[in-house]
Amino acid sequence: MPDEHETMNRLDLDFSKIKDEKSGKGLVPVIVQDAKTLDVLMVAFADEEAVRLMLNTKKAAFWSRSRQKSWVKGEESGNFMSITQMFVDCDQDTLLILVIPQGDGKACHTRDADGSLRRSCFYREMLGSVGGGVGLVPRIDI
Repeated sequence: MPDEHETMNRLDLDFSKIKDEKSGKGLVPVIVQDAKTLDVLMVAFADEEAVRLMLNTKKAAFWSRSRQKSWVKGEESGNFMSITQMFVDCDQDTLLILVIPQGDGKACHTRDADGSLRRSCFYREMLGSVGGGVGLVPRIDI
């Protein structure tokens, strides 16, 4: 028999599974994917306010654990992310957003060896196998 979350036609996000340590706010993971390339750009967390911001502005918004507030990606850097599609998973506890990066298209807050912001937070590939040694190698965009 299907779970109630799987069959309902209304949005009822479950913010109860992940809590911010400082504020106690409920959060949901947000997977951010480039709408054109389908590259995963980042994974972040959103509280209820950030989800409302995304629905109202069509721009990616998240909960900042360091600043303890909701924020729109790009409000400081200019690297906004315009949302083209937004999906919720079967348990209604994770979001997937497809975006068109704005500005210089950089999603990550870290910098490469040249000092440039990275396009994706997923720039290191894990090498090795289960039980073996694991090394990290930067991914090179061609």
